[in-house]
Amino acid sequence: MQRSPNKLIPNDLATVPGLDALGLAQVRLGAADAQPEVLGVGVTADADVPAQIGLSREALTSLGFEAKPGQTLLLPRSEEPDLIAVGLGETAELTAAGVRDGAAALVRAAASRASIAVRFVAEALDRTVLVRSIVEGALLARYRYSVLQSDAKRIDLTELVIEGADEADRGAVDTGLVAVRAAVVARDLANTPPGHLTATNMGEIAVELGDRFGFDVEVHDKQQLIDLGCGGLLGVNQGSIEEPRMIVLRYRPEEEPTGRLGLIGKGIMYDSGGISLKPSDPMHLLMKMDMGGAAAVLGAFTGLRDAGASVEVVGWLMCTDNMPSSTAYKLGDVLTARNGTTIEVKNTDAEGRLAMSDAFALANEDRVDAIVDIATLTGAALVSLGGHVAALLGNDDRMIDAVRAASDETDEQVWQLPLVRKYRPQLDSDIADISNLGGPFAGTITAALFLDHFAGKTPWAHLDIAGTMQVEKDDSWRTRGATGFGARLLLQFATDFTAPDREE
Repeated sequence: MQRSPNKLIPNDLATVPGLDALGLAQVRLGAADAQPEVLGVGVTADADVPAQIGLSREALTSLGFEAKPGQTLLLPRSEEPDLIAVGLGETAELTAAGVRDGAAALVRAAASRASIAVRFVAEALDRTVLVRSIVEGALLARYRYSVLQSDAKRIDLTELVIEGADEADRGAVDTGLVAVRAAVVARDLANTPPGHLTATNMGEIAVELGDRFGFDVEVHDKQQLIDLGCGGLLGVNQGSIEEPRMIVLRYRPEEEPTGRLGLIGKGIMYDSGGISLKPSDPMHLLMKMDMGGAAAVLGAFTGLRDAGASVEVVGWLMCTDNMPSSTAYKLGDVLTARNGTTIEVKNTDAEGRLAMSDAFALANEDRVDAIVDIATLTGAALVSLGGHVAALLGNDDRMIDAVRAASDETDEQVWQLPLVRKYRPQLDSDIADISNLGGPFAGTITAALFLDHFAGKTPWAHLDIAGTMQVEKDDSWRTRGATGFGARLLLQFATDFTAPDREE
């Protein structure tokens, strides 16, 4: 069988990836050494127009600029850098998310410029938050996945100047850069075509990133998975010519850790649906992104050391294709997970939960204090919440609240759905301990109930990112294609995490 050449991700792993993929040379604070090509100035809808704009409110309105959030207006100048007025909305309503969106709008309006300066004033925001939000919005918006294009028409943002800031704000810049790096890693991985990124490649990339960013990596091959009894992941892999990989990531802080957190990522490198074949429609094309959960976990790990996370974090990336073939697992098959649970397969396209079941068992054996899993798990999440909000479920209110807090910090939006245990009988099986599919309704909840069976008493939160994994067109700091959703959220969550009391 002829296989595609292994391109991996940008520059054949040489720059996998950091901010290299953005082409960013530096972030300057205060003033640039040379004049930037363009200066973006934030304008609120109700406060005085900044003097740098040089126009009155009435003049701006006559030009159609009302300072609505994300609105921009280019004002060319001959002797100085061009100005771009950036709408920030009402002063009292301006948040970190609004600043992030404004910085993204500026960068998109200046897409042909390599050097951009920005001056936003938000007196109600801590300056650290302001600076970090500018960095994240600007750099995430400039991202493009162009490694496979022979003549990519992109202009890197080589310099970002934040006026009104100084070297005291360098820590906020660094925090923003670390978060951006996490998202860029996740985006690059999820955007890469499946013929260029197998489960084996994913393990190789994880090893490289671990060496660069301070975490250990153990890559378990097929025979090792057989020895471990990981029947969920192995069952899904049966139809694929590519071997599966379980990639275990371990970060440990220099000081005695304050707890142990488990992160589990669904890593279906390509999901055909297996014997329960998906229709050949645009959604099928997106199934290269069905490893978006694993990509988000790996992205988050690249930031743990630099973010100063004080807890030990262990990650399990459960990676395989889900393909139809003469060896593929079938409807009616029974798989045995790592913890001995037998699972009746009622739909081979409900495969992510099968692959992750083994990771939950291993996480509990590792005595983690809490688990967060992230997965492109159900189309029902997209139907319920659309493309901007991930579904959040779990068995522990404190965990749910902590994920929501991280969501608020990063503007990766989540909404809690109830873990309705009255639906649990839908997963009953006549011949096994549990089946992998519930009824026709509440699919996001029944999928979470399946995972809940394996989480047991460990405090646990589940993120279903099937709707948020990609956008069809540029939207604020989300660039067309994979969004990297969850990487920044998990990094923030892990940095803030404190171990909950665990029921024995």
